Amino acid sequence: MAQRIADALTLKEYKKVLEIGPGMGVLTKYLLEKPIDTYVIEIDTESVAYLQNHYSKLNGKIISEDFLRYNIKEVFGEEPFAIIGNFPYNISSQIVFKALELRDQIPEFSGMFQKEVAERICSKKGSKVYGILSVLAQAFYDVEYLFTVDENVFTPPPKVKSGVMRMIRKENYHLPCDEKLLFTVVKTAFNQRRKTLRNSLKSLNLSNILREDSIFDLRPEQISVEQFIELTQKIKADGV
Repeated sequence: MAQRIADALTLKEYKKVLEIGPGMGVLTKYLLEKPIDTYVIEIDTESVAYLQNHYSKLNGKIISEDFLRYNIKEVFGEEPFAIIGNFPYNISSQIVFKALELRDQIPEFSGMFQKEVAERICSKKGSKVYGILSVLAQAFYDVEYLFTVDENVFTPPPKVKSGVMRMIRKENYHLPCDEKLLFTVVKTAFNQRRKTLRNSLKSLNLSNILREDSIFDLRPEQISVEQFIELTQKIKADGV
């Protein structure tokens, strides 16, 4: 299974890969077999010591830090790099959000999540699980749910299934809208997902003329990624 996850990498547009949370190197050993420069970032000191003792190829490439708090540019500068990992389920969404912040440097992102989170990232409008992660990930990346991982391949087995997904950055990932405003619009809309946009976006102080647009009759899960981008353009033109 670890081999299949490692093979999710396309090895295109980058020469370096960062594995987040390698632990004892179950996935790492397959990454080190590939023609790519592998780095790992691990917060657990015992795991770091194990990796240092068992994977000589990682010499100088083990970052003993918290990915969510570490300035990864200290290692990669402005170079592109891919991200992969069997991500800790309790912070996996936060890892995706940070990767989105670093999208200029990350042409590819793949790995294992709790199945429901992987499905959410890949879901389309109209789905009950379509949300903030879905829209923002798909605005910049082509996302694909690859396969499900059964509980029984783990020791001890968890109480949930896992899912492996891959995000490949779009060729035209610089959007024709204010990207920072897009994040605000999407998050504000889905924070009150049962309400129509007319109600959920009240805090943006939109003009009455704009709020008469028919799109404001919809709830956020009814709006595609492209429509969110168009909506952001309109809101920007409205003076927000």
